[in-house]
Amino acid sequence: MLDGLEITVVSSIAALLTKPESLNLPAVVVTGSASVYLLGEVAGALFFGHLSDRLGRRNLFILTLAIYLIGSGLTALTLSNGPVSIGWLFLTRFIAGMGIGGEYAAINSAIDELIPAQYRGRIDLLVNGTYWLGALFGTLGSFILLNELEPNLAWRLAFLLGPVLGLIIIIVRRNLPESPRWQIMNGRAEEAEASISQIEREVERTGRALPPVDESKVLELRPAEKIGYVQLTKVLFKEYPTRAVLGASLMITQSFLYNSIFFTYTIVLAKFYGVPAESAPVYLIAFCIGNFLGPLLLGRFFDTVGRKVMISGTYILSGILLAISAVLFNQGMLTAMTQTLAWCLIFFFASAGASAGYLTVSELFPLEVRAKAIAVFFCIAQAFGALGPVIYGKLIGEGPDPDVGNMFIGFMMAAVIMIIGGLVAVVFGVNAEGKSLEDLAPPLGSLDRPGSARAEGAAPPSPA
Repeated sequence: MLDGLEITVVSSIAALLTKPESLNLPAVVVTGSASVYLLGEVAGALFFGHLSDRLGRRNLFILTLAIYLIGSGLTALTLSNGPVSIGWLFLTRFIAGMGIGGEYAAINSAIDELIPAQYRGRIDLLVNGTYWLGALFGTLGSFILLNELEPNLAWRLAFLLGPVLGLIIIIVRRNLPESPRWQIMNGRAEEAEASISQIEREVERTGRALPPVDESKVLELRPAEKIGYVQLTKVLFKEYPTRAVLGASLMITQSFLYNSIFFTYTIVLAKFYGVPAESAPVYLIAFCIGNFLGPLLLGRFFDTVGRKVMISGTYILSGILLAISAVLFNQGMLTAMTQTLAWCLIFFFASAGASAGYLTVSELFPLEVRAKAIAVFFCIAQAFGALGPVIYGKLIGEGPDPDVGNMFIGFMMAAVIMIIGGLVAVVFGVNAEGKSLEDLAPPLGSLDRPGSARAEGAAPPSPA
């Protein structure tokens, strides 16, 4: 939600920041600040993803949230004085991005480790889809501020919407338990037993009877040693190379699509369709609703029809629809309203596929490196995605008469990239629906894992 709110606020006020009555920044600087935010997410994901595997999913939540709140709040203090204001803007956007990047690794790990296998797909998609609830909140808040207050105050208050929502989230997060899987991985058997007992009691209070534990699923584990990114690289490319290609492809393609379109959304509306900056957030409302409905309505099919079919289908279909809309755009057959409706339909499918990208990289790798794996693929995606706003900012240009042909090329580029992501899923997709995380990728500390001491016939250390 916070990431969706933050990106929507920037998108909503992007055109305003280029005007003399606010910061009077060139369009390439405004879109560049979006790229800096994404690069901050990369740094935060790598650093805090590693800490999440070492210190726990829950323990990182408050820290990363605080970093985001500080960064976003400081952005509101940017002054209008040339190079100094640009430097301050970039610095504070980087700090805010670090906090959000750290959140992704911890939260997606916790989702998969706390949700039953038969519901994991739809819940993961739904939780990631709440990005668009934050986007909707940011859109409505920005619209009210832009229309009720003078411009130089409106955009500053818009950057404070995130901290307000963040304070509410701090209260909600106090109820989230630590992942029992993480506790077991770190040799905290008693704490894990207590967490499981608490969860079981909550389920039983709903009147649902829990089945007995399947003894055939028992694993003997050694507590995890300190595993860094070097060890993760070996796991990814030695043990799971096709999954690594799959995860990277899904994350890169969806990130490029979203960052290219979304960060330049209001600028496109303003320059190609003459939509006033104050009215641009209205067009984002339908866009946000379409994006949220995708994971909400399609999520269950990722658990029933299957991951491989649904992921490849949503990626390829969204790419084809984007290509069709690009042709209509190039022929001058779209208005601001029909362009928005076209994007709503495209991203209804793209949003479900994008959320499934996070699901894929969080469920297909071993427990001990899960958060770091999410962080690495997230960073790869954002590094490529950060190119999108800059490329599209250049395609739009600074003049009063933007080049339709350039934007047509940009839209077609994003369409082809999404289709490529879908084709990779056709080839390398994994039918992970309904399977436990340990069946999909045995923990590195499992004594029966191929390559372990027991599996090789040697006497293993005492298990925990």
